Amino acid sequence: MEQLSLSALGMEIDSVESKGRSKAPDICIEERISGLKAMQILELSRHSFEKIVKSGMLKQYINGKKKYYSLSEIKAFMKTTEYKKLSEGTVDKRNTLNDLTGKDWLPETKSFFYQKGLGADSPEAQIEKLHPAPYSFQDIGHLIRFFTKKGMRVLDPFGGVGSTAKACEIDGRVCTSIELSPKWHELSIERLETEVGKGTSENHRFINGDSCEELLKVENESVDFVVTSPPYWGILNKLDQKVIKNRVNNNLETRYSEDEKDLGNISDYEEFLDLLVNKVFLQCARVLRTGKYMALVVSDFRDKSNFISFHTDLILRMNKKRISGGGYLNLQGIKILLQNHKSLLPYGYPFAYVENIHHQYILIFKKEADHK
Repeated sequence: MEQLSLSALGMEIDSVESKGRSKAPDICIEERISGLKAMQILELSRHSFEKIVKSGMLKQYINGKKKYYSLSEIKAFMKTTEYKKLSEGTVDKRNTLNDLTGKDWLPETKSFFYQKGLGADSPEAQIEKLHPAPYSFQDIGHLIRFFTKKGMRVLDPFGGVGSTAKACEIDGRVCTSIELSPKWHELSIERLETEVGKGTSENHRFINGDSCEELLKVENESVDFVVTSPPYWGILNKLDQKVIKNRVNNNLETRYSEDEKDLGNISDYEEFLDLLVNKVFLQCARVLRTGKYMALVVSDFRDKSNFISFHTDLILRMNKKRISGGGYLNLQGIKILLQNHKSLLPYGYPFAYVENIHHQYILIFKKEADHK
């Protein structure tokens, strides 16, 4: 929504042409409001407000040197389709990225947003919480709505229990979800059928297989957006206080799988990074259309006494990286996903500083064309 400048807030509308002006009718004092107050009620900028007065959609009254507006007429105008278009905005004809108006676009460019979930007791969270590292379909929805239009194709190479697929179904996109574990694969389909509607899983493609192999079967330049949260190396294999409290004590899974192909089961960090980047993310980049985006939801973590800056390591290996089939990845920004709801645990107390990591990074890359 357009914002009022300080100068505009301190000025009356005095440059409006004669069209839309009327001599002061018999309007009671309580009904008369200034241009400043009218703009505040309508939540419009000075420029937009002047336009509707000039067009005659809203009358400006004059009593001597004073100009004012009718409160009842403003309330009536707020019920019209013209006002709805002004307040909600329209999608720019040049916008090939998403279906957002300028008003909706601007807040999404903030470098952070707060994680939003349904809560562990919600009926729609019962399948999600079975997974050891789920992410909210509402958070993924933020990204999907910004980086795609309705009907576009979204790829998640670590599908889990279908958060991306659910967000796609709700927002009218088509998802390809690849998941190694048969258990999570089956639950992701069940999730759409029970939480969204019977038959909705058929609108999407669910692949039970290894992304390192399955991505090789996907055509170049065939998807419009890639979004995923990969394994964070082997941190799920470490039973710290949080895992014991939240999952072991509740008889919930603590690992993705026992499969040797599971990247989370690789013991060497450098080997893990190489496979993740070269076999998964660069293959995702290959199937991504040129000019489109990839968003990776990741977190830093600790390995014993070492702090691992996972997001930094990924950026260093991926930014400006050449893609087979043409093009390269170009880092566009890092968005912070704040997890302010998480409980604090006394890591390090009372001897050393050990962070409670209550945020994730969303690394946003764009597939650029080769320079000619």
